[in-house]
Amino acid sequence: MATMQFNLVSPERMLASTQASAVEVPGAEGDLEVMPGHEPVITTLRPGVLRAHGADGKTSFLVTGGFAQITGDEISVLAERAVPIEEATGTIIDEMLEEAKSLADAALPEDKDAAHKLISDVESLRGTMAI
Repeated sequence: MATMQFNLVSPERMLASTQASAVEVPGAEGDLEVMPGHEPVITTLRPGVLRAHGADGKTSFLVTGGFAQITGDEISVLAERAVPIEEATGTIIDEMLEEAKSLADAALPEDKDAAHKLISDVESLRGTMAI
């Protein structure tokens, strides 16, 4: 089975640096599945669950904002905030929601729709906590 290097970094720590056969990314313009040989692309992230499939099974992370840089043999994700799904608690979701609401309150009128979409995305994370 072909693999690629997967790196996940948040400001607080390096969360993953491993080989993966596929990585599911919550992209701002839609979810995508990255596999070895994927065309190079850079995409922004939306709040959601990022999943890496490797030799040890599936590893899931709760992420908000940031970027994913994809090459044919590597994916590097720089997340504004990321935690392993097993560490995700209601308190963390509440903190993310408060951050999103603060951004919405400070948003310019032309950015209000995007700010409200961010709030909606964070609220939807509660349903993914069991994943």
